[in-house]
Amino acid sequence: MPARSLYDYAVIRVVPRVEREEFVNVGVLVSCPAAGLLAAGIELDEARLRALDPGADIEAVRLHLQAIERICRGGRDAGPIGQLPARARFHWLTAKRSSIIQMSAVHTGRCLQAESIVEHLLERMVRTPRAE
Repeated sequence: MPARSLYDYAVIRVVPRVEREEFVNVGVLVSCPAAGLLAAGIELDEARLRALDPGADIEAVRLHLQAIERICRGGRDAGPIGQLPARARFHWLTAKRSSIIQMSAVHTGRCLQAESIVEHLLERMVRTPRAE
């Protein structure tokens, strides 16, 4: 039986009006060092965001979310943070901030296939549940 790998994850949230502390889950950030994985899965539901703030700047939110994806990939186009090792980038991305884009607390899990964990977490944490 294959060994299970430990991974850490945080839910990416958009908090359009920080003073109200209301948020929409828009993605997940996953780090699995054993599999060499640092990835973000992002699915912005504009209607849910607009329900919290009809005047939300959707384009600005998209640009910030794209920056998270670039930092996960690393490299020069991700700026100075993108040059750091993957685990340091994960910790930088999950640091507490009072801004429109925030991360949940970091949680730990175990998986058999690291490449499928982003999809699994998007289904459980981000997508609107479907009626059975």
